[in-house]
Amino acid sequence: MRNKVLWGAFLCFIAAVSWGAMFPIAHAAFKHIDPFYFTIIRYGAVTIILAVILFWKEGKQAFRFEGLGLPLWFFGTMAFTVYNLFIFWGEHIMGESGVMVASIMESLMPMISILFVWMVFKKRPQRFTFICVLVSLIGAILVITKGDIRAFLGATDSIMPSILIFIAVVGWVIYTMGGSRFTSWSVLRYSTLSCLLGTLTAVVIVTAATLFGYISFPTKEVMIAASPHLLFMIIFPGLIALLGWNIGVSILSPINALLFINFVPVTTLLISIYQGYDVTMFDILGTVLIVISLLANNLFVRVQKNGYKQQVQTNLHQRAS
Repeated sequence: MRNKVLWGAFLCFIAAVSWGAMFPIAHAAFKHIDPFYFTIIRYGAVTIILAVILFWKEGKQAFRFEGLGLPLWFFGTMAFTVYNLFIFWGEHIMGESGVMVASIMESLMPMISILFVWMVFKKRPQRFTFICVLVSLIGAILVITKGDIRAFLGATDSIMPSILIFIAVVGWVIYTMGGSRFTSWSVLRYSTLSCLLGTLTAVVIVTAATLFGYISFPTKEVMIAASPHLLFMIIFPGLIALLGWNIGVSILSPINALLFINFVPVTTLLISIYQGYDVTMFDILGTVLIVISLLANNLFVRVQKNGYKQQVQTNLHQRAS
């Protein structure tokens, strides 16, 4: 049992660190290749690898949609089209500052999930959780605006990419919640088929953008220059993180796995410092606020959950006596 828990923790750690590293790696890749072809080449390769593994483990019957094709396409599009295209597009437009902004938005996923459930399902969060959400949003604002909100609002070239990145993160939140509709499927099956349909949608969009002249097909020289970055993105944030996170969550439970999200902005910050990017005090302060809010809310939920369990056990004991 202990070895299984350690394995789940290791998988979640590797996934979170991979996601934290992908933004500075992607920024380096965008010096050679645009974010659109970067995305479909990356996830096109991931889709092929996942499909081969799924066929080997579960056979051709695992590729049947079983009447769930439309929701599967929708959730796959949210993750592998909306999230992947928009987050890297926004990061690319913002330039160097987009690295930390994209990472911070990624780390806000648990908090955005709370707000999403509140707005869509009318489930109001508890007061302490709401305070944690506000603190994390303040941290995000510090990173995005670099402490100068007035200048940020006046710079329209920064607002639009920030909105793109936010929409991308909401897309992944929707995808994560959509997994509850496929509990009878294996993690591998849901990951593979949603990745397949979502990537096909992205291919259609990128093809249309190419035909209309917005982007151009990458040359051989471009592919060679971007290949080290693509290889990393395919193996770690793409394949290992996608499967590792889902498996790790199934072992540890979502509440325990979410602790590892803290490694996303921390990893990005450390790599950015190492690469010599202009990391400001607001990047550091915003990251600290988000990490603290995530930890505090996780501990609060744990205490609430343990208190509920103890109350149930007390009630059962009283009934038995």
